[in-house]
Amino acid sequence: MKGISIKDIAKQAGVSPTTVSFVLNGKAKEKRISEQVSKKIQKIASKLKYKPNQLARGLRTGKTKTIGLIVEDIANNFFAMLAKVIEDEADKHGYKVLYGSTEDNTEKAKGLLEVLKYRQVDGYIITPTKNLDREIALLQTAAKPLVLVDRYFPDVKSHYVVLDNFKGAYDATSHLVSQGYKKIAIVTLASEQTQMKDRLDGFIAALKDHKIPFNKSLIKKLPFDLDRESFIHEIKKFLLSVKDLDAVFFATNYLGISGIESLRALNRRIGKEIGLVGFDDHDLFRLHSPSITCVSQPIAAIGKQLVDILMNELGHTTEAPQQIVLVPELIVRESSQRGNTGM
Repeated sequence: MKGISIKDIAKQAGVSPTTVSFVLNGKAKEKRISEQVSKKIQKIASKLKYKPNQLARGLRTGKTKTIGLIVEDIANNFFAMLAKVIEDEADKHGYKVLYGSTEDNTEKAKGLLEVLKYRQVDGYIITPTKNLDREIALLQTAAKPLVLVDRYFPDVKSHYVVLDNFKGAYDATSHLVSQGYKKIAIVTLASEQTQMKDRLDGFIAALKDHKIPFNKSLIKKLPFDLDRESFIHEIKKFLLSVKDLDAVFFATNYLGISGIESLRALNRRIGKEIGLVGFDDHDLFRLHSPSITCVSQPIAAIGKQLVDILMNELGHTTEAPQQIVLVPELIVRESSQRGNTGM
């Protein structure tokens, strides 16, 4: 079915298409179009359910009222919830959100950026992959408003909203120590990106500060692109390789979920035989028996800060980057408490 055009509205209103365009773009007063004509055009546009072509509008006005959102994995609980918050916050400003997932693949991230450029989005919120720094710098050179989320490039001057990942991991590990755990391992990703590096650094620092013996055999790094079965297989092998292991810190929620499955397959009782803490909350962690202790990110605050910064940039470019670091919350549940009678 053919969409309603400005010409259709003009024909019914008995005015020129140019007059309709001025009214629908909020320029009626500026162009001295009477209130009576303006109301008539708006009423007809509403009756015909006219929807402007955003690309065409973008060519005329330089604004499409859209934001490009690039995340690591929209299927991941953290990014899915964050995308919803960003959508809701952007809608308050009259903006729509176009988004896609990189799967932590730089080539895929570059392809998404090209699509969003073609769609003429007004600004970007990006969870960058490890080698996307050049593309970020090019967007900045082109004066495109953007904010990084979850991670950033230390050598690129940019706006970002991130978590204090070091503190989150430090607090989680310190909690395990306070519960009497002595041999604590970490399962993390083979990544040098800031968020994963800080989580590992926080884990190691907490063990050292509490004088808990530590060596590299207690660190297991896994590639991001493993499938679920491979994650479980590798985690099971690791758990079996560490003698007298009594607690594990999983550096992402999906690693934590695979960890739960691995421990179940090995008949290791979480909260009784082995302590467990995950990073990023998940409904499964709350509902699992025993419930799973985790480091929780303030997703609502992250999303609001991202949109607020971007809207400010869309209004006028600022020289000093806004770099927001938010504080995580450790939610203590049954999985990390000594003597728990869970599975």
